[in-house]
Amino acid sequence: MKTDHEIQKDVMDELKWQPFLNSSTIGVAVKNGIVTLSGTVDTFSKKVDAEKAVKKVAGVKAVAEDIQIGISPIYRRTDTEIAEAILNTLQWHSAIPNDKIKIKVESGVVTLEGELEWEYQRAGAVTAIQKLTGIKSVINRIALKPRLSAYELEQKISAAFHRSAGIDAAKVHAEINGNTVTLTGRVRSLAEKDDAENAAWAAPGIFHVKNKLDIGEAEFAF
Repeated sequence: MKTDHEIQKDVMDELKWQPFLNSSTIGVAVKNGIVTLSGTVDTFSKKVDAEKAVKKVAGVKAVAEDIQIGISPIYRRTDTEIAEAILNTLQWHSAIPNDKIKIKVESGVVTLEGELEWEYQRAGAVTAIQKLTGIKSVINRIALKPRLSAYELEQKISAAFHRSAGIDAAKVHAEINGNTVTLTGRVRSLAEKDDAENAAWAAPGIFHVKNKLDIGEAEFAF
């Protein structure tokens, strides 16, 4: 098992490894495997990238973010300008039906609402806009339409686990109750936990994912 000091060093090294992050502006604290990030970055996308980088580190059990978005006055936009930029960006993505998405911007905080059929569309809407200048955070309230039976959903999610190189499918289990997936079992890292959750979300019509996967050290046979 890694100590908190070892995890802190690995997290700091991982942040330095990311080409788009200035790790000197991000503080890292670790207690009982829980990493807290602090400091200031100039875009929302860098905040997201920092969290993704931390989740790759073995031994990290959870990430608490206290990173602030400090947008330079030169690059600040009004809420109207941000909304127009979001609308234009979504219109260029043919896989995202932008006519079914409602956009609200208040003090740089973006809220997306509406109803879509697939999680990749729901997540793709956020990915498409998160690098836009002026955005401080994105709240995704887009709902999904149900399409398949619980049995069909379970089969599709199980197949997705087995296809994934990053998931030990034998140790991850999905239980379907209506349009909610509950994941149980054990994974090797926070990144693998996220991979399993993303695989579950990829099934059509899933409204909620309860991720109850435990994170444990990798087991080795000698």
